[in-house]
Amino acid sequence: MRLKCVKGAKEIVESSSYLISDPKSYKGNFNKVFNNSNPIFIEIGMGKGKFLIDNALRYPDINFIGIEKYDSVIVRAVQKLEDIKIDNLKLIRMDANEIDEIFDHEIDRIYLNFSDPWPKARHEKRRLSSEYFLDKYDSIFKNEKNIIMKTDNRNLFEFSIKSFTDFGYNIENISLNLYEDDIKDNIPTEYEEKFVEKGQIIYMINVKK
Repeated sequence: MRLKCVKGAKEIVESSSYLISDPKSYKGNFNKVFNNSNPIFIEIGMGKGKFLIDNALRYPDINFIGIEKYDSVIVRAVQKLEDIKIDNLKLIRMDANEIDEIFDHEIDRIYLNFSDPWPKARHEKRRLSSEYFLDKYDSIFKNEKNIIMKTDNRNLFEFSIKSFTDFGYNIENISLNLYEDDIKDNIPTEYEEKFVEKGQIIYMINVKK
């Protein structure tokens, strides 16, 4: 979701030490960004960054990369990080369509949190859980392929279940009401917290192949 314009957002983002300004130059070698061989988890469409930051703080032996297209969104995460030093966290400003141009068989997990549902049938390809994107993800995963998705959109959730299974993924865990099921170690996003306050159901699926 695109937020209201933040004055000087582009400059704020580009001056951040968390931003990888030329990600294509690290393709296949993102371990060098972190100077270790720890697993790399990415969140595509990181929003304001709460989920990513909380994960990086909780799991220091995992490297996290947040991906977001708009300066007006990613700047919120940058502002949160101004007075924090997190060595296992980086940000990339890019379009998800370029994902296979950035990474090459080096990602261990993908998070898709509250992605745009693109409800019109003609926009199906744009959904981050569509066959179009799953094919791209195949080339960026290191070994086992693992996607964890959360959404408040029932139609997108049902579409994603079929998309994942048709593409060869096995369902490891699934919840039709995340907060009723009380899934262990769940870390919420900003939007998730708002949805839950309004009584909206959160769906979750964890798939592997």
